[in-house]
Amino acid sequence: MNKGLEHLQPYPFEKLAQLFADVTPAAERTPIDLSIGEPKHPTPSLIRAALGSHLEDAGRYPTTRGIAELRIAISDWLTRRFKLSPGSIDPEQHVIPVNGTREALFAIAQCLVDGTAKDAKVLMPNPFYQIYEGAALLAGAEPQYLNCTQASGFLPDLDSVTATDWQRCQLLYLCSPGNPAGAVIPQATYERLFALADEHDFVIAADECYSEIYPDEAVPPLGILEAAARHGRDDYRRLLAFHSLSKRSNAPGMRSGFVGGDAELIRQFLRYRTYHGCAMAPYAQMASIAAWNDESHVLENRNFYREKFDRALEILQPVMEVERPAGGFYLWPKTPVSDTEFAHELKRRENVTVLPGSYLSRETGGINPGENRVRIALVAPVDNCVEAAQRIRNLVQSLS
Repeated sequence: MNKGLEHLQPYPFEKLAQLFADVTPAAERTPIDLSIGEPKHPTPSLIRAALGSHLEDAGRYPTTRGIAELRIAISDWLTRRFKLSPGSIDPEQHVIPVNGTREALFAIAQCLVDGTAKDAKVLMPNPFYQIYEGAALLAGAEPQYLNCTQASGFLPDLDSVTATDWQRCQLLYLCSPGNPAGAVIPQATYERLFALADEHDFVIAADECYSEIYPDEAVPPLGILEAAARHGRDDYRRLLAFHSLSKRSNAPGMRSGFVGGDAELIRQFLRYRTYHGCAMAPYAQMASIAAWNDESHVLENRNFYREKFDRALEILQPVMEVERPAGGFYLWPKTPVSDTEFAHELKRRENVTVLPGSYLSRETGGINPGENRVRIALVAPVDNCVEAAQRIRNLVQSLS
């Protein structure tokens, strides 16, 4: 048995179910769930049409590396979106389709981490997507958590990492825009990390699944490959970017994404995945081509989120410390009582579900950076989000 299994912690939603075990929500309140980052906007018709028209392809095995047309669509999208030099992303070398970023973010650690090195570390932001932690443990490495607090601009505290820690690091997970605070990593921080990766020989895995949800059309979030290109690092060495259609295109059930970056790392990951058996279904590949080639539905999606942020913040900011994020679809407000008590009472009194921040974090350096905050996913229809914001305000005012 893999010894790492013994160290896996309950998933945040398991803890949430336990927290609510004694709760009987107010009967007059219809339930509104804002705890899970699952988009509720309709899947675009162009994706559904492509799926339907290629179902006959279910009768053949897909290839692990995906069809050339999909890899070309991905490479073209990366080049357009992140202003990369034409030809610097080769569809034959630099990209591979995956069945959603969750699967790939887990698998990359199994591929790249040398579990026989007893002092191997995998570094990650704190709070974090729990897949990072589980991937590290099951690859035989020690997770190390980099606190993301208000003082650090909700970015990982790189100054807390010693030279010895960096030397032991084999893989660094990043998330930008971050989950849950929505902070975007700036160019200077990337350049610092590039130098550290070169000096200590580790790989940076950048989870960018929220990169296409942002408030200002003139300022799309910076991506790691874009930062590398600006720095003259056109070979993208030691860098991998993970992207998905789940949030960008409201297609979480299709399980479609890709990994792009360092050609040698992609080559080894393809080798790993050939044995892992994770080829994307042919009809999903065809629908993915349609999605990556279209931006109109993505702009419409961002407009939906802007309206929800505008209306929710108008209600919440007078009574809570909460800011509009630079990216993503979460709010990350401070709570007037502990985050678990707040979530419990919100469920009991108002029948609104949010996620306690401490469930997304680990205590490190004497603090849990998620304590006294909750994650609110503005994924429901706008009227539900507005109603939920009003109920949250009701609770805050009653606790005050």
